[in-house]
This record gives sequence, C-alpha cells and structure tokens, in this order.
Amino acid sequence: MSAEKKVVVKICTGTLCHVMGGSELPELAGHLPESIKPKVEIKGMTCGGFCKDGNRKPPFVTINDVLMEQASIEKIVSNLEKAISDDAE
Repeated sequence: MSAEKKVVVKICTGTLCHVMGGSELPELAGHLPESIKPKVEIKGMTCGGFCKDGNRKPPFVTINDVLMEQASIEKIVSNLEKAISDDAE
C-alpha cells in the first residue's frame, strides 16, 4: 500500500441509520488500532439511499465504496484490517 493511499470509510449519518444503531459509528476513529489508524480516512455521508431497498439492513457504511450492512464498530475494524492487508499484498 502506498503511503498516500488510504482506505476510505463513509458512515451514513441519515436518520434511519442513526436510529438503527449507527449513532456510535462516528466514534470509529477512537476504536481503530494504532497500526491501521494512519491508513484510514473516515467521512460522514448524508443518506446514501441504501435503505430504499427494503432488503438491506441499516446502519450502512462503505469501505472503498463497498457497502456494508448492519455495520458496527467491530465489523468495520475487522473489514478495515482485511482491506489494508489485501492492499499490502
């Protein structure tokens, strides 16, 4: 992984995601392991519209534009570690 390339995490800040468990997600930076913190860029996004498909389950996050449903800090960290590991290969 090049020094300037970061994994981009976008957290949906829409009402449904917030109510369905996403209220803790903006605190993600404080839960990242120090080893991956410099490799991650965290952004908020207004409703991404993912909830319009009734089959998808909030809260929503994207990691490098790949959608994650039912996001939690633990799931995000796990997926970030995998994404960073895959980029390093």
